[in-house]
Amino acid sequence: MGQHCLQCMKYLLFIFNLIFWLSGCGILGVGVWLVVTQGNFVTLSSSFPSLTVANFFIAAGSVIMIVGFLGCIGAVIENRCLLLSFFVVLLIIFLLEMIVGILFLCCQDEVSVDFRNFVHFNSSAKINTKGPVPLYEVIQEL
Repeated sequence: MGQHCLQCMKYLLFIFNLIFWLSGCGILGVGVWLVVTQGNFVTLSSSFPSLTVANFFIAAGSVIMIVGFLGCIGAVIENRCLLLSFFVVLLIIFLLEMIVGILFLCCQDEVSVDFRNFVHFNSSAKINTKGPVPLYEVIQEL
């Protein structure tokens, strides 16, 4: 009975991580498609022109693919090192999310003021239509 439960858990972990890996491939594919078709169309920050939605999708898709790969292969061959790496990477991501959430809660007023100033500055500036376009402009046009 116990052996069957372990086998079931092994295959469930494999299937979950396979889906996770495939979604990472999809996100990476969307990021590459955006780079090829749109270029630097949507920038998230005017001070960092390389911070685009496409680059964000590529980075997120790559991280998701690596995490999914570690979990998938670690579950199939039952390798402790891969499973430990999978756990450590997930733990680091979770801790980073917690830190960012706590920082936003602690500095909520400053973030709100900075965001309003950012939107006001970018909305009052003349935007070159041939260059990168801020994200809020694209959202407003939808």
